[in-house]
Amino acid sequence: MTTSPAAKNFSIEFFPPRTPEGVEKLRVTRAKLAQLHPAYFSVTFGAGGSTQSGTRDTVLEIRQEGHDAAPHLSCIGRTRDELRTILDEYRARGIKRLVALRGDLPSGYGAGFSSGEFRYANELIEFIRAETGNWFHIEVAAYPEMHPQAKSPQEDLQNFLRKVQSGADSAITQYFYNADAYFRFVEDVRAAGCGVPIVPGIMPITNYMQLTRFSDMCGAEIPRWIRLKLASYGDDTEAIKAFGLEVVAGMCERLLAGGAPGLHFYTLNQAAATTAIWQRLTA
Repeated sequence: MTTSPAAKNFSIEFFPPRTPEGVEKLRVTRAKLAQLHPAYFSVTFGAGGSTQSGTRDTVLEIRQEGHDAAPHLSCIGRTRDELRTILDEYRARGIKRLVALRGDLPSGYGAGFSSGEFRYANELIEFIRAETGNWFHIEVAAYPEMHPQAKSPQEDLQNFLRKVQSGADSAITQYFYNADAYFRFVEDVRAAGCGVPIVPGIMPITNYMQLTRFSDMCGAEIPRWIRLKLASYGDDTEAIKAFGLEVVAGMCERLLAGGAPGLHFYTLNQAAATTAIWQRLTA
């Protein structure tokens, strides 16, 4: 490989545990992945910000361990005062990076649910900049295969550019398995005069049914040849993991060689698959 991932922006994402057992499991996972020396760990939240307190607790624990941490911050269901309080605490605790997102409405929400004082991520970014200046490095989401709610690729591109114009520093993509989609998206962004780093989001393949469920929800395409190959393995989990490692590591090599500024791994709070990909890339 011509470019070592260690020389680029390598980051790792977790979701906040909901149980004491999950907290302990994540600590073990985090200790293993910390040995890869990522630039930072990010921590997600639930729909409607439903696990924002878990996000906060996990991020602060990561900081106490001496690692850089980036909390995901959703504006759906939040007031300006609530967000101001969260931002003030993160600043006081030395958090320097945020992943700013609109967020999803909680499933089954009714007419009484308020989406808060913000409708879109660009409004959240404008608010963060107005409140905190350049204190935070702001990451935003990008969708090489188009956001599932966008009406067209052109609309999706304009939405992305609006977030950057509002003050975003860089972007992390939704995961994908078609490197060409990433390269075309970056090309379109550059053609529009936008030069922010766009880091590919990487989802290791370890469980076929879980992957199809996630992909159906978020609009990420699993190429037909990969679906058929995974389905052919049935319950052979080791074969699925071996094939997944080959596919994803190969794609990561192509992305880095093609100029991607780094990799952002969606770990699902597991260490083995991300570690295996990293070892393949650095071999």
